[in-house]
Amino acid sequence: MKKRCHWVTNDPLYIAYHDEEWGVPVYDDATLFEFLVLETFQAGLSWITILKKRENFRKAFDQFDYKKIVNYDDAKFQELINNAGIIRNKLKVKATISNADAFIKVQEEFGSFSKYIWAFTDGKPIKNAFENREDVPATTPLSDKISKDLKKRGFKFVGSTVIYAFIQATGIVNDHTTDCFRYDECN
Repeated sequence: MKKRCHWVTNDPLYIAYHDEEWGVPVYDDATLFEFLVLETFQAGLSWITILKKRENFRKAFDQFDYKKIVNYDDAKFQELINNAGIIRNKLKVKATISNADAFIKVQEEFGSFSKYIWAFTDGKPIKNAFENREDVPATTPLSDKISKDLKKRGFKFVGSTVIYAFIQATGIVNDHTTDCFRYDECN
């Protein structure tokens, strides 16, 4: 039986997410935006809750198309906060819409959001060597720095904990524990 990170449950959805996505370096802007949205909604909730609603989020937010989301009006906002298939948090829905605008502005300034976010690590994943779950931090100086910069650029719900989860999920940092079979595969 494969050894996985401590947080993975027996849920097939969680196993697939861990084995195929989590910690794999992401350079595609659309995927980076999707993870940013999902991590925003995850704040204060369990990740499995978000994973189980991921397809609903995709449908509700036009496949996470930030060029469409930036133009959402009050009618679309009302539709979203009445959608039982997603997390109906008004502040997080508003943040997603305003974050789409901030995301596009970063793209305009840097050529892509990917170039911007990966510049924090000189374009290479940081490979940590945590042996167990107690070693894995909730935030780091890097997540503090990125969070502060994103907030300065107008992003909302991007505290250091959310950003650390984001950079873990998108492979900017490899936080698979050293005993996990994915530890040496994600780089």
